[in-house]
Amino acid sequence: MTARRNFKRQVRARAAKTGESYTSALRHFRSTPSGDVMPEARNPQSVRLAVAQTPMRDDPRDVDALRESGRQVRALMREASAQGARIVHFPEGAICFPHKLVMSVDGPEAVGPADWSRCQWPVLQAELAAIAESARELRVWTVIASVHRLTEPNRPHNSLYVISDRGEVVTRYDERLLSKTKVSYMYSPGISPVTFEVDGARFGCLLGIEIHYPELFAEYEKLDVDCVLFSTTGVSPGAAAVQAQGHAAANSYWVSFSVPTQHGATAPSGVIAPNGDWLERCPADGSPSVAVVDLDDGSEAAAASVTYARPWRREARAGVYAGHQVTDPRSEDRTAAF
Repeated sequence: MTARRNFKRQVRARAAKTGESYTSALRHFRSTPSGDVMPEARNPQSVRLAVAQTPMRDDPRDVDALRESGRQVRALMREASAQGARIVHFPEGAICFPHKLVMSVDGPEAVGPADWSRCQWPVLQAELAAIAESARELRVWTVIASVHRLTEPNRPHNSLYVISDRGEVVTRYDERLLSKTKVSYMYSPGISPVTFEVDGARFGCLLGIEIHYPELFAEYEKLDVDCVLFSTTGVSPGAAAVQAQGHAAANSYWVSFSVPTQHGATAPSGVIAPNGDWLERCPADGSPSVAVVDLDDGSEAAAASVTYARPWRREARAGVYAGHQVTDPRSEDRTAAF
């Protein structure tokens, strides 16, 4: 407790000296993955995030369904903007999640290689362009899932586009650890993590079944993200939501969990604090909606995890225990009784 009080005094002293908020001063003392002090430029303020749940449509041949998905996304972008969100995050399949049997050359009764000529690419691209224009008009960052077309004969990526508040695609995350069906018949895997910043807060992206790979979440902790945006269509009812809580608590960062409305009754979209608690969730009635949260490391739900747990875990992994290990026969003898 004494060490904790001393640490708080150091943070307050810096805040008083520089004129920063407590949260900004706190960031100066957080360790980077290499153990160095974080650069002065990394002093993010609170950022308001909206996480969405939208209906999932699975036939990319259906022009009317693609257009309706686009309209629904833009309506929720307006709702998020009206609530002051700086960034809005959508689920996998927000425009369309092509069904393996719909796309299969051996379908509709058997799974086979996907025939991507069945996709209404011009309509999909037009809806994404309209979403980007809405992001510019509303001045809200938008993270939206879609299929990303590659040069034939390469299969597309399953992706998350990051669209800035200027309406520009600033980066894209491609799902790396795909399901067996996805990688065998449908998509080309991505190759790298992706981070981006909004108002000084750093975000990372994950997608699909990657909730089952804790090493990907740990990778983003090493990249010093403040929040991971995770989009999926499948939650095995509720299991993925529980895993997301575990990843948030284990890595002491925020996790935004975005799923389609079909899962609203068991695992609605929501935002998890760095201590693993849900802060806000969309309605469980399956309605298209957004949940809005301020990502503030100085808040009660985050301060202890960000200030103490995350730096200590980094210190522990860096070998802090080596100097405390002892040579003792009773330690070496695993059968020593009591």
